[in-house]
Amino acid sequence: NGSVTAYVGRTAVGLGPPSQDGGRIAVPVLSAGSLPEGLRVRAVGPDPAGIERPLAEAAPEDGVARFDLPVELRNRIRRFEVSGLRSAGAVALTDDRLRRKKIALVAGRSRQEELELLSPLHYLREALAPTAKLLDGALLDSLRANPDAVILADVAELAAAESEALKAWVEEGGTLVRFAGPRLAGARLDEREEDPLLPVRLRRGGRAVGGAMSWGEPKRISPFPDGSPFAGLTVPEDVTVRIQVLAEPAPDLAAHTIATLRDGTPLVTRKALGAGQVVLFHVSADAEWSDLPLSVLFVKMLERLSIAGRVDPPGAADLVGTVWVPDRLLDAFGRLEEATDRAAIRGERLAGARPGPELPPGLYAGDERLLALNVLGEDDRLTPFTWPSDVEVSGLAFVPERDLKGPVLFLALVALLLDIAATMWLAAGGRGIGRRLVPAILAAALVGALPPVSARAQGVGQGAPADAPAVDEATAIAATRNVVLAYVRTGDPAVDRVSEAGLAGLSSVLRQRTSVEPSPPIGVDVETDELSFFPMIYWPVTERQTRPSPQAYERLNRFLRAGGMIVFDTRDADLGSLASTPNGRRLRVLAAPLDIPPLEPVPSDHVLTRAFYLLQEFPGRYASDEVWVEAAPPDAERVEGVPFRNLNDGVTPVIIGGNDWAAAWALDDAGRPMFRVGRGLAGERQREFAFRFGVNLVMHVLTGNYKSDQVHVPALLERLGQ
Repeated sequence: NGSVTAYVGRTAVGLGPPSQDGGRIAVPVLSAGSLPEGLRVRAVGPDPAGIERPLAEAAPEDGVARFDLPVELRNRIRRFEVSGLRSAGAVALTDDRLRRKKIALVAGRSRQEELELLSPLHYLREALAPTAKLLDGALLDSLRANPDAVILADVAELAAAESEALKAWVEEGGTLVRFAGPRLAGARLDEREEDPLLPVRLRRGGRAVGGAMSWGEPKRISPFPDGSPFAGLTVPEDVTVRIQVLAEPAPDLAAHTIATLRDGTPLVTRKALGAGQVVLFHVSADAEWSDLPLSVLFVKMLERLSIAGRVDPPGAADLVGTVWVPDRLLDAFGRLEEATDRAAIRGERLAGARPGPELPPGLYAGDERLLALNVLGEDDRLTPFTWPSDVEVSGLAFVPERDLKGPVLFLALVALLLDIAATMWLAAGGRGIGRRLVPAILAAALVGALPPVSARAQGVGQGAPADAPAVDEATAIAATRNVVLAYVRTGDPAVDRVSEAGLAGLSSVLRQRTSVEPSPPIGVDVETDELSFFPMIYWPVTERQTRPSPQAYERLNRFLRAGGMIVFDTRDADLGSLASTPNGRRLRVLAAPLDIPPLEPVPSDHVLTRAFYLLQEFPGRYASDEVWVEAAPPDAERVEGVPFRNLNDGVTPVIIGGNDWAAAWALDDAGRPMFRVGRGLAGERQREFAFRFGVNLVMHVLTGNYKSDQVHVPALLERLGQ
């Protein structure tokens, strides 16, 4: 009958299944209480070299971590996990539902020639746009973008180069989906040799109600057979077919047919071509020939062909008739392991299933698709356990480390002094050692009273490295005598070191290539340091950066109005646009009180494109085109005979981008790059253009629009002559 004490650890945290939230990925973060401070959710997947690593990170807001990523990056995500937790519940696996595919759409006639609802691509766009990135344009241009699938809507004739390129793409694993239509029905396909880009030979002309081969009534779709990828899908009774293209009878026609009408004629045929496949819908992609594009069955058939992704998890009806094999299973510590000696599972069991010993969480593969079964489902919630009233509940307190160097050193000195005293006493026969022992004891007491030395140096300003240069009087005088580039100390030592190394590398390039010879860069604290000594300040943005005080903003605005420039760098152009990334959102908060004029993307005739080098791109470690400068005045006009507009003479007060310029400029003591940029020679070329942008940037700060003034000389001379 003794008392019971329950020792409760930290609050349980788990991740629900990820889903699509508009163009973003939403990951529910579940907790039995309030979320721990500083909790982060990571997206993990392979990098371009195939090495698994964190691809992005986000803090939960209102219980949901949201990721806004480009298509190429989000398609590499394999799982989401809570940073620092090793638990199956803190991992959310991803499957084909989140993979945003690239699909090329090509129509046999231009959209401009007809109303939108009559376009052969309209219903395809409606079905695919929520889950795929659609590529418009010429077929060869679309193939260069390496799409996941190509859809040809009523395309009968392809140029020889297009046909060869498309055939090679399919043989390498691509999926080609074709739809019939008047053009394909009217083509003289039966007089040609077998077309490799069609699964079967077609008869010329379409089969229609009221024609020579009249059916009497529109035909309905037959239930899908077990061997078809559409097996298990329910066929609505109101879906009818009025016109179709017919296949030539052949011994292998049945083997290529995966959907038929109730009279046995093919509706969808398919054949393998190399590592890929060619699929033909024998009806048009619009509602002219059938009601299929108006039905939800149309979207589900595209899903089964792995053309369209799913937004919602599949239900029991969607999984009927499918078989799934365990691919990789999740262990208790959140690690994926290869599944061995596991039998296949019927799809009906996976619909809304709860993981357990017979059905462990993990990834299940079936018919070239992946389905994720996570520990926590969509409707799961974490609630704290209610203990009986007679149970004492105690937390597992965390005992912080205590630095014992000072006390241990003091005890060692005391022991040493006692040893010395004993030796002296023995040497003197126990007499006359008091006068010599007292100073030693006082020295030991003084040493013991000193505070222990911390293993970590105290940061300067906002947590910068201890050896970061500060703007003292001597530095200020030096900055007035020479050009000095400055950076804002963010409080993150790693970021500050990159900023300092980047500006040092840029200064070295300036000394080598121009007459500008900058002094070593300086880190500034916007709260305390005078900024007017510097022509340009590089401000790297971090997600946790604190907002400066009103006095600091007053100092910053004074710096901008005096002709200074601030280069804001969110350093995350690889994750998305400036408006969507966490650092981009933080930048909006930091820059809101600043007196910043209207901005625009760098125009092609801006002086930054020719201040020293001729440039049209401004890459850093990343190569995004999203770089913003002060917008040109509305009345800016071109001067006749001059290739540039007559812009104002001032320097743009801010430049905003996310290309991580400092990382591309950063050089070590031996003059070698500190960070990799791109891959191979292309990456080194990108680094060279990053340095050229930096040179143009500094020259623009120092000379203003001098390069624009030069091109106006002919016009000025002509006016002076008049």
